[in-house]
Amino acid sequence: MTQQQYSLDEIRLRLNELDDQLLQLLSERRKMSIEVAKSKVHTSKPVRDAEREQQLLVKLINNGLKKYELDAQYITKLFHAIIEDSVLLQQAYLQNLANPELSRKPLARVAFLGSKGSYSHLASREYFSRKNTELIELNCEGFREVATTVESGHADYGVLPIENTSSGSINEVYDLLQHTTLYIVGELTLPIEHCLVATEDIRLENLTTLYSHPQPHQQCSEFLGRMKNIELKTCASTADAMQKVRELNRSDVAAIGNASSGKIYGLQAIQDNIANQTENHTRFIVVARKPVEVSPQIPAKTTLIMSTSQDTGSLV
Repeated sequence: MTQQQYSLDEIRLRLNELDDQLLQLLSERRKMSIEVAKSKVHTSKPVRDAEREQQLLVKLINNGLKKYELDAQYITKLFHAIIEDSVLLQQAYLQNLANPELSRKPLARVAFLGSKGSYSHLASREYFSRKNTELIELNCEGFREVATTVESGHADYGVLPIENTSSGSINEVYDLLQHTTLYIVGELTLPIEHCLVATEDIRLENLTTLYSHPQPHQQCSEFLGRMKNIELKTCASTADAMQKVRELNRSDVAAIGNASSGKIYGLQAIQDNIANQTENHTRFIVVARKPVEVSPQIPAKTTLIMSTSQDTGSLV
């Protein structure tokens, strides 16, 4: 039997110290990312340098294996997040320089589908987290309401999901874009981690009712197809589905949501990884009444909506 060198309290104290050091180093790295952005202000160098990122990742993997006994998968996952954060931070800095009137606004009114904990809410928080702007969150019951809230001037921005790697294009939003004067001023890709949440840790065979927004239902169709005698009830958003389960407080109902948002409503995950695809992402667009200038260091994406005649070969 191996004798333990440290007590549990000593181990936890040391872990707390290491965590604090990690936070300090991450903060310093973020500051250096801004310095990188500043160095690119008067050059034509793009923010994203894919070759440099790949070289850095290979170097980190090799050093991690040789010096610290860290496996490649762990390092790759960790530094993908760090590098992506650095890129987004630099882009936000350069965009503020290109649009100084926006950077002077301390508040941003943002409209999105659902209430706290919806995927649109999470996307809004993620997108504006690097804008140094305090959010006024405006919950909407539908995509159309998101657009009209911005169009009317009651919101500065709207956040809309436009496509998912599993269920494809969100046609309702594409249709909406055909009839609005709003401009796309930003985008964000959010990893989607669907799970079943309930008020208590119950067995799946005891479920009788499941609440979900139509998109998560479609993205989890394979898992749900294996569940028999379940009544599916549609909600306006994932947050509404979780809130409904909380209100009912029954041991035979659950909702499709995500674990972190479920905690907002006092729910716990009873089944993880229920999406059809393990790599499940949704792309969100940010819309506003006026267009913004795009820094030359940031690649601009143009979205076109076209219609064709219903004739053979019209798309050729």
